[in-house]
Amino acid sequence: MATPDFDSMSREELRQYMLEHRDDKAAFEFYLDKFRNHNNPVYPAPQSLDDVSYLQKIIRQQKPEA
Repeated sequence: MATPDFDSMSREELRQYMLEHRDDKAAFEFYLDKFRNHNNPVYPAPQSLDDVSYLQKIIRQQKPEA
């Protein structure tokens, strides 16, 4: 089977292809590379209970007042 041309697919076409071919790792990796915003910050996972408490504090500060 020939490999599809992922570059020519729209986001929706690629998404649909991935839903129909869930084992296609190349399509998944292409999707991540093409549509991921590389400017978004990456936060490490908490490594301790202190980290969790700190993250909860930051989330509360960022939450808009209702």
